[in-house]
Amino acid sequence: MELHKLDDDLTVAPQITVEDVAEAARAGFKTLVSNRPDGEGDDQPATDDIAQAARENGMEWVYLPVQSGNVTDDDVEKFAPVLETASKPILAFCRTGTRCSTLWALSRARQHNIDKLLQTARAEGYDLGKQRERMLRLAAERKG
Repeated sequence: MELHKLDDDLTVAPQITVEDVAEAARAGFKTLVSNRPDGEGDDQPATDDIAQAARENGMEWVYLPVQSGNVTDDDVEKFAPVLETASKPILAFCRTGTRCSTLWALSRARQHNIDKLLQTARAEGYDLGKQRERMLRLAAERKG
């Protein structure tokens, strides 16, 4: 299982398997979040199977599917509370981890340094530079 730690609360990963869930629980993750729509790819395990494995391993399960390449403001508004209220640490996954990273960066833009968020994502293999203007807009809403 390939893990990318974005902060103390959130680690993201590319698509995980049912077997990876037990490994994630042993690693101490308390919540598992899927940002990948069920049936998006022929090679992905069924969401229900991963959800069941999460519950069997004592993890909270959150299903917030996001269309690839189209993280909406509504998606961000649904993801942000998960970062605040879910049991931590959280492991979120999608096909590559990019959607999860994007949701994290956009959710954190109102409270955190945008350049630091982008640097953290980049250091973990996710170039979110195209989201910078959107993050600045979110940060401006905070101040306004």
